[in-house]
Amino acid sequence: MTLNIAVLVSGRGSNLQSIIDNIENGYIPDAAIKVVVSDKGDAYALERANDHGIDGVFIDPSAFGGKKGYEKEVLKTLEKYDTELVVLAGYMRIIGSDLIEAYRNRIMNIHPALLPSFMGLHAQKQAFDYGVKVAGCTVHFVDEGMDTGPIILQRSVPVLEEDTEDTLADRILEQEHKIYPEAVKLFVEDRLKVDGRKVSIS
Repeated sequence: MTLNIAVLVSGRGSNLQSIIDNIENGYIPDAAIKVVVSDKGDAYALERANDHGIDGVFIDPSAFGGKKGYEKEVLKTLEKYDTELVVLAGYMRIIGSDLIEAYRNRIMNIHPALLPSFMGLHAQKQAFDYGVKVAGCTVHFVDEGMDTGPIILQRSVPVLEEDTEDTLADRILEQEHKIYPEAVKLFVEDRLKVDGRKVSIS
């Protein structure tokens, strides 16, 4: 059985590309990205989807008179493609309760910091400005908070003396491209179990 994945995007979609590549090379078995949904019509991620024969759908948030109407349309699209796992890849919106309830512990996000430190936007800059010696990235399930859901995988990255915010962000992104496909693979293989805040891997 092939597990159906939908990816929600807002931008260039480098993490989307990493997941596509790992499905195509067989690292993630028995899974297919059925649809890429963007809240931005000019998102480069939609081109990436098109290049790989994946349906790309732009849903304009301003066309639905508010968040609830917009997410209802997103939900309709996910249902249309029989979505079993929702992957957020640079999706710049807070997920609402209707979507979370429909896909509880089936929505994944990646965050460019070691949660629970440096939640929200510009996490790499937050970490760099704070002067941490170790930064990194986190894959987590999405809940009602911002970057507060149960943690699936984390990868650390040393902060070097010569680092700038940009060089640090680039090295964190390299690790994102490794652990996001790994987390998707674990989900597809049914090896993740959520118990409260804890995610155990079998």
